[in-house]
Amino acid sequence: MLRIHFTAQDFARIRFAPRPAPLQELHAALTTAVAHHGGPLFAPWRGRVLRSLPAATEALADLVPAGRPPSFLDVLGDTMADGFEQIRATRPDLVRSELERVYGTVPAPRWIRGLHAGDETAWRTVHRAQRAAYETVLAPVWSVVQDLHREEFTRYALAVAEHGVAATLTGLAPGGRLHEGVWEWPDAAPARDVRLDGRGLVLLPTFHHPAGPLLQDAPSRPAVLTYPAGPGLPPTPERRVEALATVLGRTRLDALRLLAEPHTTTSLACALNVSNATASSHATALRSAGMATTTRTGRAVIHQRTALGTLIAGGGAP
Repeated sequence: MLRIHFTAQDFARIRFAPRPAPLQELHAALTTAVAHHGGPLFAPWRGRVLRSLPAATEALADLVPAGRPPSFLDVLGDTMADGFEQIRATRPDLVRSELERVYGTVPAPRWIRGLHAGDETAWRTVHRAQRAAYETVLAPVWSVVQDLHREEFTRYALAVAEHGVAATLTGLAPGGRLHEGVWEWPDAAPARDVRLDGRGLVLLPTFHHPAGPLLQDAPSRPAVLTYPAGPGLPPTPERRVEALATVLGRTRLDALRLLAEPHTTTSLACALNVSNATASSHATALRSAGMATTTRTGRAVIHQRTALGTLIAGGGAP
């Protein structure tokens, strides 16, 4: 059981992370894949992830012997670059003590010994491994993770407004309760007591770790609770497409995605397999919403997506 002890000051310092943290989400995803969390529902995703990880990511496994990651890996950077900068800024004595903690008496690989000594080449190894893992595991679904985070942020805000902080916190922990300033999360392992002592708490949803909370408890900093949220399955690129199709309609969404490249009305109609009049109607609707532009070049009418349209479509063509 996880027991988090609040003071009155801590309740005033509870906040919800405004954006997902790429490195936290990546570490949650890799933990789920390697530790076989999520059961059979996660099996197809887990198999794809483990088969697709490039050799450069093997260094990350060296950092987590026996499933015990060093605490300096847990950061809340808004981007991968920001997150790595925060990791790299870790005090050398903390890097050494954490590596000694996770390895204990077990011999460490040579590059880990270099990291322990502050070798810059070893730090570049960490950076390459994290970047390679992100590009493989998270980059294809990052826009979906952002959408899910916004949905969870909204849900949390509404719950606090309607029911208060205490009821909202207990709702995040199945079977949990908040009693006399102690928030109990019954299924969390290993059992631990965390005293905030005025530091406050940051709530960060994860959409890749279904097995319970992950707690970052660094001295002199707010504790960060990463908790399972979302639909209960790993995000897929198709989820964003389905959501947009519900709003725009399937054909209009296809038109928006095709307009990543310039199209005449005729070429757009051919690509969509609709009449010129229907293609023109879709282009007009997208233009009215600020998602496309239409220009005339001689006798040709050219349609192309705007920056807003690219943002909404997620950046790519079909």
